Amino acid sequence: MNKKHLSKSICICACCFLSCVATFAQSAFAKGDKVINLGVGLPTYLGGSGYSMSMPLISGSFEYGIVDNLIDGKASVGVGGYVGYTANKYTYKYLDNFGYKYSYFIIGPRGAFHYSPIPALDAYGGGMFGYTVIGSSSFGTFHESDTKYNVNDSNISYSVFVGARYYFADGISAFTELGYGIAPIEIGISFKF
Repeated sequence: MNKKHLSKSICICACCFLSCVATFAQSAFAKGDKVINLGVGLPTYLGGSGYSMSMPLISGSFEYGIVDNLIDGKASVGVGGYVGYTANKYTYKYLDNFGYKYSYFIIGPRGAFHYSPIPALDAYGGGMFGYTVIGSSSFGTFHESDTKYNVNDSNISYSVFVGARYYFADGISAFTELGYGIAPIEIGISFKF
């Protein structure tokens, strides 16, 4: 098969795939829709300079459509909740590898404004205002002391984000979110029911 036939075959296969996607794709987010997101975020804003990630952000969120038929019937509003977990550590390399491990459990309500330029694409932006429970413990030795450090703390957390879901099958989509507050990028899969 020469290059010309190969490129025609690839083009025909791509058109068939896109036709199938369009056939099975759902419309965008609307009033009464329920969506569950399962994602992974890399890296996180939690911690600070010099911290290394022990575990990427694992997140789950739920959203329920409360208003639709905005902006020529292509926009809607949803509310829901968010949970996430991540961990990192900070090591003092010149102190016998003494350091601290931190874990973060994030929970809170969030809301988003959705806009659907095409039926299979759900573009959105919103925010979350919640709570982060922080656990920490020390590892290694500090000046030959075996004293261990364990602290649990918490603080208010927030996030602003923009994202998009693309429905490639009936009620199933891939999503990407760019944000500030928790993680700069989250990717995952969504289920609409």
